[in-house]
Amino acid sequence: MISPAARDALQSWLAAERALKGAAENTISAYSRDVTDFLTFMTLHKGEAQGLRPLAQIGVSDMRAWMAHTRSDDVGPRSLARKLSAVKSFYRWLSEREGFEPTAVLATRSPRFQRKLPRPLSEGAARAVIDTVDLQSQTPWISARDQAVITLLYGCGLRISEALSLTGADTPLGEVLRIAGKGDKERIVPVLPAARAAVAAYIRLCPYPLEPESPIFRGARGGKLAPRIVQKVMAQARMQLGLPATATPHAMRHSFATHLLNAGGDLRAIQELLGHASLSTTQAYTGVDTAQLMEVYQRAHPKA
Repeated sequence: MISPAARDALQSWLAAERALKGAAENTISAYSRDVTDFLTFMTLHKGEAQGLRPLAQIGVSDMRAWMAHTRSDDVGPRSLARKLSAVKSFYRWLSEREGFEPTAVLATRSPRFQRKLPRPLSEGAARAVIDTVDLQSQTPWISARDQAVITLLYGCGLRISEALSLTGADTPLGEVLRIAGKGDKERIVPVLPAARAAVAAYIRLCPYPLEPESPIFRGARGGKLAPRIVQKVMAQARMQLGLPATATPHAMRHSFATHLLNAGGDLRAIQELLGHASLSTTQAYTGVDTAQLMEVYQRAHPKA
């Protein structure tokens, strides 16, 4: 239903996002789905396949029709904002290549939504979670595995995907880890002695051979450990400790950042440790308010 010219343009844009901006494959897949859905709607809305010239003539009413249609499919504000962002990025690239004015698309307002982030745990609760996950399985190596993963999330501020992507080549863990985060952006994170010890204890007990290319963390049958298993382990610990539903694996990463900040850590350094592209993301991530930012400024700025 999409014209060959529009399909080719979409593939060229995706290739540019992958090559020039280092977009992750999950991001590329989401972009592809979102823009394909948009182009498919415009084809049905206009009654004909949308080549490059018709796409350049998309107006305000067309964008409103697409937004209304997408909302009617029970798409929430957050997802709609993501879809609109993908469409705008595509149009920004396409307009530069084809030389048309993309104002109607780029001026479309994104729906408002409140950003929801997992709440950080208290320091005591974070330690209790790590201790509790070690007691949940009757299989010693699985208990050690679960404790090692959760310790890395809290002790190093890793995402689940980053922790589970570690391979035998990363062992034995040194004082720092080189992590390839979102979009293959590389960062260096320090590894606490407790995290090194937890991973080493797990490796000693793990019944599967650790090859340089094989994942460190294995499932019960030897395959790569799935994120949902970590989420289940965290949910069990949460129930045992009476913690709220916001106590997720990702909340351990939030706790890492927030506890560093509360202890006097520099916000810019925490941004680097988390792998955030924007300082505003770190600000929201740690729950830091304007007063805290001013305290960091007064403490750190030479002219303050």
